[in-house]
Amino acid sequence: MNDVLALVEARLHSALGEPDARAAVTFLGTERIEVLRFRGDGEDVVRYVTLGMSAQPMTDPTAAFADPVAGPRAELILSVRAGLADTDKVLRPLAVLAASPQVEGVVVTPGASLDVGEPLWPGAPFSSVLVAEPGGLVEDLELDEPMDPVRFLPLLPMTSNEAAWKRVHGAAELQERWLARGTDLRDPLRRSVALD
Repeated sequence: MNDVLALVEARLHSALGEPDARAAVTFLGTERIEVLRFRGDGEDVVRYVTLGMSAQPMTDPTAAFADPVAGPRAELILSVRAGLADTDKVLRPLAVLAASPQVEGVVVTPGASLDVGEPLWPGAPFSSVLVAEPGGLVEDLELDEPMDPVRFLPLLPMTSNEAAWKRVHGAAELQERWLARGTDLRDPLRRSVALD
């Protein structure tokens, strides 16, 4: 499956340029997960992208057997404003989220909540993220049949209040609330949106 990761990395380079840093994390019983950091020329946004999650298809934990070829594949993208917080410390939490399909049998899809149980970076008001719809920043990567395409899923950090509100009202309602209030979802220090 290294050929899949080579194709994924090529897609990332064509969409985001060359990464200026990369780190690898390996968890017991899982394949290596890398996190690449991209800083666009003249942009004040830094993007962290996983590489390795898509090596294997995600499998529904209730399935009778795990198909080694077919099934959804994804990588995760987190975009934050540069220079406002020590966001480079997000590398390990991102790798934990990317390893969750292998470790916990989670199928990561748009609208899902993922929680690492600790701040995403030092002083972050977020320990969880909302998985957003793919296709905006990096287009899906089509693979040969019968493999599913690799989807590049944006992650939107949520405060604990927002995560609790999302559990009751749903992802679409939370995103609508963010949009209506003009929330800067890339601000690594932002406060919770008003949820009254």
